[in-house]
Amino acid sequence: MEILVDAGIDCIKLLPFLFLSYLAVEYTEHKMSRGTKRLIYRAGKAGPVLGGLIGILPQCGFSAAAAGLFAGGIVSPGTVIAVFLSTSDEMLPIMISEGLPLGVIGKVLAAKALTGIAVGFLVDLAVERIGGGRKEIPEHPQLCAHEHCHCEEHGIFRAALVHTAQIAAFLFVISLALGFVMESLQARGLTQSFLHVPGLEEATASLVGMIPNCAASVLITELYLGGFLGSGALFSGLLCGAGTGLLVLFRENPDKKESLRLTLVLYVSGTLAGILLGALQIL
Repeated sequence: MEILVDAGIDCIKLLPFLFLSYLAVEYTEHKMSRGTKRLIYRAGKAGPVLGGLIGILPQCGFSAAAAGLFAGGIVSPGTVIAVFLSTSDEMLPIMISEGLPLGVIGKVLAAKALTGIAVGFLVDLAVERIGGGRKEIPEHPQLCAHEHCHCEEHGIFRAALVHTAQIAAFLFVISLALGFVMESLQARGLTQSFLHVPGLEEATASLVGMIPNCAASVLITELYLGGFLGSGALFSGLLCGAGTGLLVLFRENPDKKESLRLTLVLYVSGTLAGILLGALQIL
């Protein structure tokens, strides 16, 4: 029952972010001309900076919103990666409640934001150099074509509500399943597994952090506070902890290979950054 309630609460918390993001996508797709949309997209070179800074706010909804905007062709790959790397989820309230010094919390947030911004710029640069630039702006609404919701017939508010309801139902089912899985892993002593792989702490923490559920960041933070993880593994796990953003990315982005590439970038960059930050001993 507790897992069921938690899954429901997680989805309810996401609803405003999902609705607003889909509303923004629908407005852009339906109300703006093709030329204006192209101008907005091409003018977004500072997107990783904005994504990295907004992502550190204590919520797990913005990563889902960013993934939805990326799937709709509104933001760049580097922007969504910056958001994924900087997203804080439940880390901040836990650290504050545990009485960690503000200086330590500030270093964690700054490291996540700077890593997201740096990697985001590199991703956008690579896309422009290798991939031939940004996505083509579609003539017809991309989300509508994907979901077959007949948005042009009913208006953008109904379209946004339809998309929000669809993804919320999807997230609830997945979150419920993940809740039972994580409960089972914790019951079997997941926290002890890190003690037996000291050389792979960062890589293992990154995998745990990538579990698309806010509970992943809670687990990583608690393991660090309990002395089970080093600072490098803490950073790796939290950098890769994109919350439900990955779920939305794979659900909404029709290019699954692109979603896989972004997931690989998230894992590799988060792991390497964690190793580097751990070696620098900034905490």
